[in-house]
Amino acid sequence: MLTVIEKVLLLQDADIFKDTTTENLSHIAAITEETEFSANEIIYREGEASDSMYLVVEGAIRLDRGNQQVMIANAKDVIGTWALFDDEPRVVTATALEDSMLLRIDRDEFYDLLADHTQITQGVLKTLSKRLKGLLGRVRTEFTPGR
Repeated sequence: MLTVIEKVLLLQDADIFKDTTTENLSHIAAITEETEFSANEIIYREGEASDSMYLVVEGAIRLDRGNQQVMIANAKDVIGTWALFDDEPRVVTATALEDSMLLRIDRDEFYDLLADHTQITQGVLKTLSKRLKGLLGRVRTEFTPGR
């Protein structure tokens, strides 16, 4: 089992928590659950209700949409991030390619934590804002006339 300090160190590398302080990461670490999956085990399926985000600690996770591979998530990658913010169905199927360990953050527990720790909310919103600005910048560049 991982200690809270080890979980904090892993969470620091998660893009969604880049603007969250170490102290606040310790609160998030306290609600994470270590989950293990065997090779070829499905973590979640496309179309299922989304209720949690995962951080890959060890192993590799294949993400597929329909019959097409979207990506391979490895150690320190996060999958299912948007599940923390909405309850839309999963858009991909996540399958362990090998024996894997992940940290799971449940949306309801995360919301309870946000209600008690507004600094976490501020850090996450700051990161989401940066992501959206970056995405908009790329979209503008790709769709600028004459390019």
